[in-house]
Amino acid sequence: MLHPRNLLQAIAVLSLCLTLPLQAEEFDYDPDNGEEINEICSGCHGEFGQGGKDGEYPRIAAQPIEFTINQLRLFRDRHRKNFAMVEYIDERQMPEKDMYDIARYLAEIKLKTQMSDVDENAPDFDAYARLLETKMTMQIPKAPGDIERGKKLYNKECDSCHGKEGLGDHKKAVPMLSGQYTNYLWKQVKQLRSLERIHDVDSPNDELLNEFSDEDLRDIFAYMSIVDD
Repeated sequence: MLHPRNLLQAIAVLSLCLTLPLQAEEFDYDPDNGEEINEICSGCHGEFGQGGKDGEYPRIAAQPIEFTINQLRLFRDRHRKNFAMVEYIDERQMPEKDMYDIARYLAEIKLKTQMSDVDENAPDFDAYARLLETKMTMQIPKAPGDIERGKKLYNKECDSCHGKEGLGDHKKAVPMLSGQYTNYLWKQVKQLRSLERIHDVDSPNDELLNEFSDEDLRDIFAYMSIVDD
């Protein structure tokens, strides 16, 4: 028989579990639903989640599933401000199941970093296929900075969470940094430093990025801009 104190602890843990959002693995994936939802997302983020306008709309393709779901929840609950997202993200229009479908659909999109070599004068050249390949190729402009210093800083300070190549971590719901628009990354730095955007919901006053100088981040982003995904 449980000691009364242990019983209270068990009840508290159970209550917490019941109030937590459903995790992604509890849903059956519906790729058709994910594709349909992406038609709405593509208006800003591109047909293949490639983003656009030099990072005004970030790349969302290939981001970890749980990371995307967590960001959608933050938008929904107004913990992350974004007026463009407000009309699409309430519980009626995008329940948890829809969040999972679009997050997985985007996570499975593979964007290239280089166009394939083709002869555009060849008789079998497919112009439409070439157009699609162009949309699915991410070529982030090389960012200014000391790449070697940025690599050392990244390996020391960042890779334990964001991965060796900056591709994020699907198990920890950590976003990818390589292949993301540098302008967008700088915008997020500003929001995180001002606490306009939360780095960690469990530590809303986390000032992690304040430990880095602008020069440090410039060099890290320079390194990230040349890492192939």
